[in-house]
Amino acid sequence: MRKNASPTQLGTENIGTLLMQYAVPAIIAMTAASLYNITDSIFIGHGVGKNALTGLGITFPLMNLAAAFGSMAGIGASTLLSIRMGQNDYKSANLILGNVVILNIITGISFGVIALIFLEPVLLFFGASEATLPYASQFMHIILAGNVISHIYFGLNAVLRASGQPEKAMYATLFTVGINLILNPLFIFVFKWGIRGSALATIISQCVMLVWQYSLFQSKDSFLHFTKEGMKLKWNIVKDSVLIGLPPFLMNAASCVIVILINTGLKRTSGDDAVGAYTVVNRVAMLFVMIVIGFNQGMQPIAGYNFGAKKYDRVISVFWRTVRYATVIMISGFALLELFPDMVVSIFTSDPALKELAITGFRIVFISYPIIGFQMVTSNFFQSMGMAKKSIFLSLTRQVLFLIPMLIFLPNIWGVHGVWWSMPISDAISSVVATIMLVIQMRKFKQMRYEE
Repeated sequence: MRKNASPTQLGTENIGTLLMQYAVPAIIAMTAASLYNITDSIFIGHGVGKNALTGLGITFPLMNLAAAFGSMAGIGASTLLSIRMGQNDYKSANLILGNVVILNIITGISFGVIALIFLEPVLLFFGASEATLPYASQFMHIILAGNVISHIYFGLNAVLRASGQPEKAMYATLFTVGINLILNPLFIFVFKWGIRGSALATIISQCVMLVWQYSLFQSKDSFLHFTKEGMKLKWNIVKDSVLIGLPPFLMNAASCVIVILINTGLKRTSGDDAVGAYTVVNRVAMLFVMIVIGFNQGMQPIAGYNFGAKKYDRVISVFWRTVRYATVIMISGFALLELFPDMVVSIFTSDPALKELAITGFRIVFISYPIIGFQMVTSNFFQSMGMAKKSIFLSLTRQVLFLIPMLIFLPNIWGVHGVWWSMPISDAISSVVATIMLVIQMRKFKQMRYEE
């Protein structure tokens, strides 16, 4: 960031303007990343085969678990950084920056090594079969070898957004996706490296942009830059970052358990093709989820800064704007997948059995989408203000307290349809819980404004 740039605009600029300024780059970046995941699946589905596509789906739990540890350090620290800047504590902000890198190096290497040691038994537990295990194993060997790169890359991108540089965070993601989209077909179709080529393209692209990210924080002219003191772990920063980062960690960890239950439930009730169908459904569903996450990322520094500055009217205003935008996005996804599921599935595969299963999945899973945007924003809202316990609870209601029991019991009653229906039912119940918690919090804000 330039020397004359200031994050104080977060407390003075028009809320609508700020949200667009911060959210649009994040949305572009998240959409681009999600579109990469979709095209990645298309390349693998058409260039390697449907067993490879299913094998890719088997890796989702492990990928989610890796992301869980990365987000705990990166998102937690970036939220803490926003709050400290709202308090004009720039010395602490620089310490947080250095600690983000150290924490991600520790978690990235540790997770990568442990996961590699137990990789094949873990993949079998996740639902891999003799036909899909080789593809899942080949993909994850390369992803895990570069896990520390991924952790630092995502951590620094979270800091870029939180420090008032959302455009640069967007550029990092866009260039990563661009490099990936060039390398992926080259490695798969030209070099014939199969699913390994797709994994290698992912790590190479992140590594290239990590070098650029690191250079941004080297300048001493920036109010936020690397310092020797910041490269030493501070217990209070680690503790607060981990506590605030627990909600996204638990969400990703819960996603790991959920995908295991979904994959094993689908495989048990309908075979490997059903797991491949979920791979398609999940990729498309994540496109809309990522856009909402982009809005959440735009909301986070605004809500965090103004909460730290005790400007509660602005905190409430940015929340409701984000809810409205998220709801429009999710209703759009609902309409597309309820009306044209066959058209979407045909992009990924021409296999009739796989198409039929995926179409059924789309029509059931997307039923709850008109309301789920509200739940996602509410959970992130509490996290943005450092209210870790409330955010953790909301995260758990959707992905643990309601969904996991349903995934265990409903398939025994309805078979493969029980797996699909578990998702929208849990979304609906968790949205009711989010509404109750939000009403309570808004009453507290009213009291706080009165006292101020």
